Amino acid sequence: MARQGLCRAPGKAQDKDDLAALIHQLGFVQMDSIRTVERAHHMILFARNQTYKLEHLRQLVEEDRRLFEHWTHDAALIPTEFYPHWRHRFVLAEDRLRKRWRKIRPKQAAGGKAIGFEDLMAQVKGHVEQNGPTRSRDLKAKDSARKSGKNGWWQWHPAKTALEFLWRTGELSVCHRDGFQKVYDLCTRVIPDGARQGAKHSPEDFVDWACGNALDRLGFATSGELAAYWASINAAEAKAWCAQNLGEQLIEIQIESADGSPAKVCLARPGLLDDMDNLAEPPDRLRVLSPFDPLIRDRKRLLRLFNFDYRIEIFVPEARRTYGYYVFPLLEGDRLIGRIDMKARRDDDALHVTGLWLEPKVKFSKGREAKLAAELKRHAKFIGMARVMWEPGFLKT
Repeated sequence: MARQGLCRAPGKAQDKDDLAALIHQLGFVQMDSIRTVERAHHMILFARNQTYKLEHLRQLVEEDRRLFEHWTHDAALIPTEFYPHWRHRFVLAEDRLRKRWRKIRPKQAAGGKAIGFEDLMAQVKGHVEQNGPTRSRDLKAKDSARKSGKNGWWQWHPAKTALEFLWRTGELSVCHRDGFQKVYDLCTRVIPDGARQGAKHSPEDFVDWACGNALDRLGFATSGELAAYWASINAAEAKAWCAQNLGEQLIEIQIESADGSPAKVCLARPGLLDDMDNLAEPPDRLRVLSPFDPLIRDRKRLLRLFNFDYRIEIFVPEARRTYGYYVFPLLEGDRLIGRIDMKARRDDDALHVTGLWLEPKVKFSKGREAKLAAELKRHAKFIGMARVMWEPGFLKT
């Protein structure tokens, strides 16, 4: 929890530099399109500091360029100083995606002649180079183009795939979001020169960086957890790195499991046990976590360390859901005590609570009820809602 920024005082004033330091500590902040309350990245950051300002994040991304958007295991905001390490990912992505997407052969409107993959990518990149920031919908066919037969390949609308390919492989960058739609531009116009022109890293150096930085953010981990953190290397590479560095750089420790499973042998830095005496206790307050919070992203590790079994049920048919479409875990101190189903309804200016499920042996005492009410009031204020509404029968068994 300390490594994930959850032992900080959540009410301490935070400026833009503090926010940048927090994101650097986390390594990245995952993004997601669902907004039942607020976007995932905003909720992740708010859970750690209630003075978090969306405008500070926008400035870090769009003006200061201290963060860039790219892929880890999903779309994420990442410190720009890490950009040189993404070159390795660009190469891997190009090899993988070229095989998957090169079958794309949209037809010209006139004559039905197919355009090759390379020509398609060149045309899309050329459009961005000439016109600047571009959304996928900017490349859809215009009526005049359809009538004249010019630029007819837009009619098939391969633009989204082409833009994504060029983004994933480092030819384009996301310069900002329009609503939640990506807006792309040339990397040379988005990523600062120092980051783009930084020293290139060998595959071995990249593995060393990926494993070492993952371990520093997890505190302790198995080789598989190290590989999964950035989703940049495979399990064999992480396992080899652990074996190579065991001894002077790494020690093996046993981590007891909270779910009753056998203790797990993990890797850690030699100084970890000494550092534990200096760790701050997590705040006792109750906090709502995003389903994509880094503390809970690895569901197996979550179950092992916190005895909390969690999954998102958005893809589960409604009749088969245990809880709800998009429920949020509840963190109290160092315990995950339950989950809550809530939604911001902007038509009546309220944050509606429709379901609350507490873990076994966790009681909805007056004190806990007051802490939850205070947290929801903070959330309502954060998202601009005037009040919290508790739906009848919200407390579930």
